[in-house]
Amino acid sequence: MRASLKSYFRTGKLPHFLCPGCGHGAIMGALVRAIDQLGLDRNNVVVISGIGCAGRSSSFMDFNTLHTTHGRALAFATGLKLANPDLDIFVFMGDGDSSAIGGNHLIHAARRNIDLNAIVANNSIYGMTGGQYSPTTPEGMFSTTAPYGNIEPPMDIAGVTAAAGASYVARWSVFHIKQVIKSIVEGYNNKGFSLIEVISQCPTYFGRKNRLGSPSRMIQWQKERSVTLSKAREMNEEELKDKFVVGVIARREREEFSKKIYSLMR
Repeated sequence: MRASLKSYFRTGKLPHFLCPGCGHGAIMGALVRAIDQLGLDRNNVVVISGIGCAGRSSSFMDFNTLHTTHGRALAFATGLKLANPDLDIFVFMGDGDSSAIGGNHLIHAARRNIDLNAIVANNSIYGMTGGQYSPTTPEGMFSTTAPYGNIEPPMDIAGVTAAAGASYVARWSVFHIKQVIKSIVEGYNNKGFSLIEVISQCPTYFGRKNRLGSPSRMIQWQKERSVTLSKAREMNEEELKDKFVVGVIARREREEFSKKIYSLMR
């Protein structure tokens, strides 16, 4: 990492606690690179996170930060944005944090279209609390609480958020880290609620339980399973089984919620 980017981290907090090969570090790197590209004043930037492996991310980044309770990162972020609409707020969550206990907040943040920038590190497992399956664990995959394979269909975080009305929604993976950076920038510039879902690797639990090999092999697995939007349109349901679609899922112009509130108050 170049020296100018190191200034975005609280070096006294390093090294981070993430397992070797975890994809969340790469996603944190993508976020600070996007903020650097945008040229934002770090005194105006807020990074908010919840609980879990992704939840610890705010501790390592040198901005105004909030490490909140499980599933409530978007609720805290909404209150902060309404208190000061001029802040640049980024919300860093995991799949369990955002779509299980925090799923209701996710839907309503998108419905309101409040100007928050959500980044979801989706590693399909609860990595911090013992490797339980999450709402995004693919069907048939193993975890400590699914020893015979998960029987539930996975939640489509990007699809649900787009359907709820978010202005900008994209899905990528750690393999597509350059596209992740670009989408964070685009989501910020597309005023309203933006969400970038990033398929991440958890070699300690998800990878080991499902015999996916080394972290680099898991990134290769992401490459092999990803399908672009244009290609997906030409594929049938059977061909898309066990795949995930990457690209910009939604991009639209809608009135932003906090500005609407303040205009009514005048």
